[in-house]
Amino acid sequence: MTIITQEKQPRSKKKKFGEERYELRISGSGGHGVILAAIMLAEATAYDPRLNVVQTQSYGPEARGGASRADVVISTSDIYHPKTMKLDLLMAFTQEACDKYYQDLKPNGILIVDSNMVTKVPFKNSYAFPFMRTAREQVGHIMVANVIALGVIVELTGLIAPESIREVVGRRAPKGTEERNLQALEIGFDLAKKERRA
Repeated sequence: MTIITQEKQPRSKKKKFGEERYELRISGSGGHGVILAAIMLAEATAYDPRLNVVQTQSYGPEARGGASRADVVISTSDIYHPKTMKLDLLMAFTQEACDKYYQDLKPNGILIVDSNMVTKVPFKNSYAFPFMRTAREQVGHIMVANVIALGVIVELTGLIAPESIREVVGRRAPKGTEERNLQALEIGFDLAKKERRA
């Protein structure tokens, strides 16, 4: 579990956070980079001095082929219960992850899926983007699909300032892949913007 408070991180004064507590989950299978994506999101969220954030993840057998997950809880007040209770947002890279976790969403929550990997979408309020295909075709590597998803999440929710996630992705990306990951982030922003205009 990673607990990040505003005192530990640089600060930003951009986007507004309207809810006292916001819970989200990034899910998929091994190799999708769900844990790294959640860590990046948590660190970028902590740039806002009004917010506290806790990040947790699954380990063990789940992470070796089955559905795996990483959760982020964001709050304007102290976080006494670090585990997610009812999700405001679920990002699912695979059908298995979607099927396993969608019931944890609030009735008015948001489901985001990979349109090529999740063919049966069981939740009404949903968005589908070709994360894996876009990563392969536009960036040249599917390993950045998680960062494209981050861009979509940030743009659709307005949870954090874009410059905060840019800084974290640039710093957290494996050495030598910074430019590729930042490109992926911008692609995610663009995908979400196009969806909102549609």
